[in-house]
Amino acid sequence: MWTWFAHFILRNRLLLIISLILLTAFMGFMGRKAELSYDFMKIVPDDDPDMIYFQDFNRLFGEDANMFAIGMKDSAIYELDNFLALAEFGDAIAASAGINEVMSLPRSFYLSNNKEEKKFEPAKVFESLPKTQKELDSLLNFVGKIKFYEDRLVNAENGATLILISMDEDYLNSKKRMDVVTGIMDAGKTFTEKTGVKIHYAGLPYVRSVIQTKVKKELNMFLMISLGVTAVILFLFFRSFSPVIFSLSVIGMVVIWTVGTLGILGYKITMLTGLLPPILVVIGIPNCIYLLNKYHQEYALHGNKLKALSRMIQKIGVVTLITNTTTAIGFLVLTVTNIEVLQEFGIVATINIAATFLISIIFIPAVFSYKPEPKMRHIEHLEFKPIQKILKFFIYVVQKQRIAVYLLTAALVGLAFVGMLKLRAVTYMVDDLPEHSEVKMDLVFFEDNFKGIMPLEIVVDTGKKKGIRKRSTLKKIEKLEKYLEDLDHVTHPVSFVTFLKAANQAYFNNNPLDFKLPEKRDEAFIQKYISNQDDNNEFVRSFMDSTGQKLRISMKVADLGSIRMDSLVNTKIRPEIDSIFGSSEDLKVDVTGTTLLFIKGNEYLIKNLRTSMVIAFVLIAIIMGTLFRDIRIIVISLIPNMVPLIITAGLMGFLQIPLKPSTALVFSIAFGISVDDSIHFLAKYRQELIAHHYNVSRAITVSLKDTGTSMIYTSIVLFFGFVIFVASDFGGTVALGALTSTTLLIAMITNLILLPCLLRSFDMTEEKMKLQPVFEEYDEIYHEDEEIDIKQIQVKTQEDSKKD
Repeated sequence: MWTWFAHFILRNRLLLIISLILLTAFMGFMGRKAELSYDFMKIVPDDDPDMIYFQDFNRLFGEDANMFAIGMKDSAIYELDNFLALAEFGDAIAASAGINEVMSLPRSFYLSNNKEEKKFEPAKVFESLPKTQKELDSLLNFVGKIKFYEDRLVNAENGATLILISMDEDYLNSKKRMDVVTGIMDAGKTFTEKTGVKIHYAGLPYVRSVIQTKVKKELNMFLMISLGVTAVILFLFFRSFSPVIFSLSVIGMVVIWTVGTLGILGYKITMLTGLLPPILVVIGIPNCIYLLNKYHQEYALHGNKLKALSRMIQKIGVVTLITNTTTAIGFLVLTVTNIEVLQEFGIVATINIAATFLISIIFIPAVFSYKPEPKMRHIEHLEFKPIQKILKFFIYVVQKQRIAVYLLTAALVGLAFVGMLKLRAVTYMVDDLPEHSEVKMDLVFFEDNFKGIMPLEIVVDTGKKKGIRKRSTLKKIEKLEKYLEDLDHVTHPVSFVTFLKAANQAYFNNNPLDFKLPEKRDEAFIQKYISNQDDNNEFVRSFMDSTGQKLRISMKVADLGSIRMDSLVNTKIRPEIDSIFGSSEDLKVDVTGTTLLFIKGNEYLIKNLRTSMVIAFVLIAIIMGTLFRDIRIIVISLIPNMVPLIITAGLMGFLQIPLKPSTALVFSIAFGISVDDSIHFLAKYRQELIAHHYNVSRAITVSLKDTGTSMIYTSIVLFFGFVIFVASDFGGTVALGALTSTTLLIAMITNLILLPCLLRSFDMTEEKMKLQPVFEEYDEIYHEDEEIDIKQIQVKTQEDSKKD
């Protein structure tokens, strides 16, 4: 089959090159449809009970993650000129498209008791802006008496204040969000220039916009860096421009096909899929290196260019197909996670790894058939002295120091297991951004002055219409809210109970002491006031459904991380809910919100990534078993690829790198890539084992010399190809790059030292091994008809050259 395939490529080289170019043009056209994703990355599946409940919550009360917050802590803000600038700042935001509501000190209101119509009316504190500092101080003193704002809008202890902005849901998950956020920040710069007051930004719309901007920037940056780094390394290896140019041509096609695949499938560019082009640059280059090295090796043997190209396809084609398959498995297993973003990532990666194989196996031989025969300087890299010295050292270690290798490996694995005991799974809402980033520093401001900004919700379902008006229920909710506001890292809750307290304060002429639930004797009067305005009260509609059956308690929390957040909800909040509301069948109380779903999503993600890693391991073991049909070879081949994963996990424990989605993703990807070296080495080893009459020592030495150079070249490309991601602004991308490059570097060493040592120790004789003729058949001398085919192709090539 591979002989036929080689001759088919060389006979039809021009047609195949044109076909690849046309297909690439088509994929480029389809790639125009690929757009950046502006949706919140959804990890928990739609059929999960908590997700169903959360979606019902959003339909009933609106999006809980639509709040943009601006904070400031400067006494200068209470000076007249600066306060007027603050009012202008808030008005400019409120006038912007996509903004529902803006709450700030200059836009603050209170409930006015309209005794004639027996209802409460919202009245502006600053009906007209103050003209003197004394007038401003008087109005600010009045705001201080409105208990609703205490520690919600203004920190009563240090004077820090907020501007709270509610964003339209139509803008929240679309490209228009970027324009809204940019407009707010531009207005903020103008305000700071005018007043000198430093402002801080927070809220999920802001965080998502910052991440989106960085994703777009890094998508292009890393693609350019990966291409540049790869080009430099290839030139240093081959000392010729042709291998660099045509290898990068292969990669360029793969990148275009990747974006085109996104467009065809209707997938959007997310933080994950945005990494695929630079990742596939790194994964695709080893194909080119192995093909070109084999071409030069074959040409060095007999000096026949077309024969060298034909044998390159026959010998490396099947091995490259298998190695690309194992690499694809590392991504393909992500599709079993039932997580949409990972499924899309896995599908696109798998399709384009297959495309990488087809493009490289067709394009490289077809193009080089048009090139002149390699000169001596083009094949000198095969005897590159530094690499040869390294390989000689490896051969010495394998042949003479196997016990030392085993002892060192055992010691490292044992130490790694100690490190793994320190490994913890922790994720944060803004986990991907570095500690020194402005977003993280601003988040600290909000947590220090207002306890937090991440949304958390509680829903009380009374089970019947207007059940929320029941006094005993309101008292229970008040008790729960008092407990919540005393917790560290939890803001003062807001609910219909808060509105009732504000109404009671308004009923008694805004006396701060009356910010409490109405007494039983006053309840009927106040409830009557409220019933006269419910239809027009936006606040009430936001915190109670139209039937009066369900009530929402909304609060903000600090970004505590998954472990502490889980402890807060499950060891403090939920037990207190059970204690207050008991086991009543009428009252059902549930905790929900974006923060809770995010934490659950990451736990779900890590669990599924562990499962996908196991599946990848099993599938690759099956492939190895199919190829070699010997349980010992399967075990021997997997050990050198498991050791790097164990060492990496140990390093994560010692360096306190948490297990989170980005770091868990490393293991299945790195395993799928690293096992490629084992397959290349074992394929050559099996060929040499037959050629040298089952002399294991000699077969290992020749295999290391022949495949070692390519393995080192490809490992260097992979290392630098992934290590560039440490320059990212995203912690997840940094972890992916650093850990994957480290794992692959260790895998190169284990595959060049530990794997041959194991083969040397388990001396395989002809009787012990049942050789599967997958690789070996291509090492035999050409049959006469194959020689005739080569001559025919050579004649056709010469004719084509004359026409050109």
